[in-house]
Amino acid sequence: MPTPKGVLFDFDGVVVDSFESHYSAWSSAFKELFDEEIAPYPKSHVGKSPRKIARYFCDQIGKGDQFEDLFFLKDKHLELYFKVPNLLPGVTEFTDYLSINKVPYGIASNATKLFLRQSIKHLDLNFPVVFGVEDYKKPKPAPEAYITLAKALEFTEEEFKDLWVFEDSLTGISAAKSAGMQPIGILSKYSAEEMIAAGSTQVFQNLKEAFEALI
Repeated sequence: MPTPKGVLFDFDGVVVDSFESHYSAWSSAFKELFDEEIAPYPKSHVGKSPRKIARYFCDQIGKGDQFEDLFFLKDKHLELYFKVPNLLPGVTEFTDYLSINKVPYGIASNATKLFLRQSIKHLDLNFPVVFGVEDYKKPKPAPEAYITLAKALEFTEEEFKDLWVFEDSLTGISAAKSAGMQPIGILSKYSAEEMIAAGSTQVFQNLKEAFEALI
């Protein structure tokens, strides 16, 4: 596989395991808003925008019209009761290599910028360019997130085919593929078969395995 001109990363499930960070905030916000226990997190919504996730949870109790209330309250709880996510293997090695070799890289996530910035700060990560869900009109699975990041890294559309995108969700793989980039699957949520069927060119258990195989 040719050396990439740039490397684009999703965040949740690729750089960090943030399930507990997010789900605890959804749960406490849901309890405050509706005085009810929240439904289990649906695998079908992995990687989707927070508004779509909020709508799903509200729909489960027939309160779909209040999804915006839940969305904003969850964001507040995420800040007030912030839980540092767990760093996944290989992140530091990968970003150190990219920095030393002057390969542009960054993050494009459907998470909020507040969560991304807090996590990066607490984990002392080196991601100089970071985009969150507020930065797009159409979050993933639309390609806008990765196109926005690629352009910020000063890549032309002709160079998109030479960019690697590391993703753990079918939503993100679809976004990268639609942007004309090379999606590489991380198997934190879905099987290799599911990721390849969605468009992954290769699949790895984590960034450490990908780094050792590709770099």
